[in-house]
Amino acid sequence: MTEMALSVTVAEAPPEMTRIPGGLFRMGSDGHYPEEAPSHLVKVDGFSMDVTPVTNRQFRAFVEATGYVTFAEIPPDPKDYPHALPHMMRAGSLIFSPPQGDVDLSHWSQWWKFQFGANWKKPYGAGSSIKGLDDHPVVHVAFRDAEAYAHWAGKALPTEAEFEFAARGGLDGAEFAWGDELTPGGKHMANTWQGEFPHENTKADGFARTSPVKSYPPNGYGLYDMIGNVWEWTTDFWSTRHPADAPKACCVPQNPRGGPEQESYDPCQPEIRIPRKVLKGGSHLCAPNYCRRYRPAARHAQPVDTSTSHIGFRCVIRTGKFLDQQER
Repeated sequence: MTEMALSVTVAEAPPEMTRIPGGLFRMGSDGHYPEEAPSHLVKVDGFSMDVTPVTNRQFRAFVEATGYVTFAEIPPDPKDYPHALPHMMRAGSLIFSPPQGDVDLSHWSQWWKFQFGANWKKPYGAGSSIKGLDDHPVVHVAFRDAEAYAHWAGKALPTEAEFEFAARGGLDGAEFAWGDELTPGGKHMANTWQGEFPHENTKADGFARTSPVKSYPPNGYGLYDMIGNVWEWTTDFWSTRHPADAPKACCVPQNPRGGPEQESYDPCQPEIRIPRKVLKGGSHLCAPNYCRRYRPAARHAQPVDTSTSHIGFRCVIRTGKFLDQQER
């Protein structure tokens, strides 16, 4: 059953942002991936949110004003990566590189490649550029890069709960940000993958990779690309499951901030103590046959040091009861 939103008093949003009213909603899903469960009630205060992901144009302005150097432009420190091959200790980032045919979908290394020299200015490595992509989301940004931009802009990154509430656009309980049908009337509502991932992309939505922001209709809160195009960073440390519903209505979590850092480490790589944060929104690589994460409830773990060609971010400004807090 759809929950009724609890309105809060909010001020006018800054330019290129929109006010999100805040309220009560059911976060997560019991019908898809295990990390989305259990569905549970959460309350968030009102806030302002960027209407689009941060674009290359906006990120360039930040870099030109500050001289900031992104994580992907700095060679890795060998002490942070025990057992890493010496020749891999070079600056770069992960790019999507589609295989020629069918591959084992349990091995993401079949379509992801660490490309030396890839960064936000050169999304596919040496020889590539963002010429003509000013209105596309910036990519190849690690968590600290997104935080640095947010601080410079006088903003913050959203929590997982804030992002999910905003992505739903007032349609609490709906499968997608626009309703319960992926392509209503045959219309594509977000930049996702069509065809057999990762080797066949029919580009039925018109795009092979990222798309200009505002290429698809906004959701009920006037937000663009909350689903698809690029995954987006949140401040929450990764947890493998959501908490269950509070035992009493009076105890519904308000403005939750995720789990502790020590529980976010990848158990498959115990020797590498790199925290992971929650990504939200899915991307242009989410496909029905592999990654049905083009939904508000979907979530994904990402190490804070890892940038890719399909991860970006957007910012928020909080007012009222819930003010920005120092990251735990």
